[in-house]
Amino acid sequence: MAKAKTNYTCTECGGTSSKWTGQCGACQQWNTMVETVIESGAGNNRYSNPQHLSLAQTAPVLSLQDIEALDVPRFPTGIEEFDRVLGGGLVAGGVVLIGGDPGIGKSTLLLQALAHMSHAKSVLYVSGEESGAQIALRAKRLAIDARELKLQAEIQLEKVLGTLADLKPQVAVIDSIQTMYSDALSSAPGSVAQVRECAAQLTRMAKQSGITIILVGHVTKEGALAGPRVLEHIVDTVLYFEGDTHSSYRLVRAIKNRFGAVNELGVFAMTDKGLKGVSNPSALFLSQHDNQVPGSCVMVTQEGTRPLLVEIQALVDASHLPNARRLSVGLEQNRLAMLLAVLHRHAGIAAFDQDVFINAVGGVKITEPAADLAVLLAINSSMRSKALPRGFVVFGEVGLAGEIRPAPRGQERLREAAKLGFSIAMIPKANAPKQAIEGMTIVAVERIDDAFNKLRELQ
Repeated sequence: MAKAKTNYTCTECGGTSSKWTGQCGACQQWNTMVETVIESGAGNNRYSNPQHLSLAQTAPVLSLQDIEALDVPRFPTGIEEFDRVLGGGLVAGGVVLIGGDPGIGKSTLLLQALAHMSHAKSVLYVSGEESGAQIALRAKRLAIDARELKLQAEIQLEKVLGTLADLKPQVAVIDSIQTMYSDALSSAPGSVAQVRECAAQLTRMAKQSGITIILVGHVTKEGALAGPRVLEHIVDTVLYFEGDTHSSYRLVRAIKNRFGAVNELGVFAMTDKGLKGVSNPSALFLSQHDNQVPGSCVMVTQEGTRPLLVEIQALVDASHLPNARRLSVGLEQNRLAMLLAVLHRHAGIAAFDQDVFINAVGGVKITEPAADLAVLLAINSSMRSKALPRGFVVFGEVGLAGEIRPAPRGQERLREAAKLGFSIAMIPKANAPKQAIEGMTIVAVERIDDAFNKLRELQ
């Protein structure tokens, strides 16, 4: 028997090489080359293989102004927070990829959503990891009415495509894409070639038939979606589950969405009856202190279209090591080092002999620079052991020259803070509202030293 020929495929860009190399020659990424089997036969000719034909017939060339732009109709999933992350609901013919750590709640959320939609639409749950009895037991445990939900426990792609063609459901869930395999390829399920081919075939089916397909994806130990990076380019929407499995709260974040806003955030609480949407997520990210404590500062961050109030905590302590420690949880570590340099240069507050620890309460990850001012005020509060005023909230980006830059959607942030009872807001001068906000005192600042001077007046 002839030995199967193999080559090496990059998991990031899909580039191939006849021999293993530490670095991909196409995208220059390291340690991404994986051995795959070269499929033999005429089916490898992309011009003769019907699998590689276009999704639609050749269309005439039109001027963009002659094409009518129509809003994409959506239908809700029955879970408000899930609809928010999706941009308002699911789209017919759309393909959604959702990833997250094992046991975080991906299958639970999708089973709940399908159970809600099954009363008005035809839905199909394709499970490659659990048997039908296990899923039925989960539905019973969650006390959801899933009598109209159709289930198939199958991992062969061709059989799944046949089921989709026969039943023509409006929504189908594939749990998970890493367990699917195609007979056209001899490689094992979960390999780069199988994941890429199965995702492409399912996407083609979705676009041709109008079926909405939701794919569940495994993640690597680094937290990225397993398989080739081209998987994220194929689909229309990419969602990530975030949060600690030991915590009862889960965050679902949109990384890519062709039909809505990216970086949208959905907040869920894990209960014995499944995942429940949290109507006021700001309450999760604010510690409940009887009295104001040093080192604590509340900021307003913007997640997609939603403003959230998050408490930033800082602890500054004398270091007993040659190199003082800098630890940041929920915020970027390198940005903390930069902010400490700005604090020393433009405010005269040195922390080179101090250990500095920063934490965002509730496990939320803040990526926007509008948290800079809150971090510096929390560090200063901890160093002086003096708490910030009650009802105090801030936001603003700090530049290397010591200036405080404006943050986007400043008015929405202020209205959200006022709605939750905050009475004093320190914000960049460029974000100062033209009209006064009832019940809130606005302190507009331009530079970091100006912010500390006005803070001492308030204290």
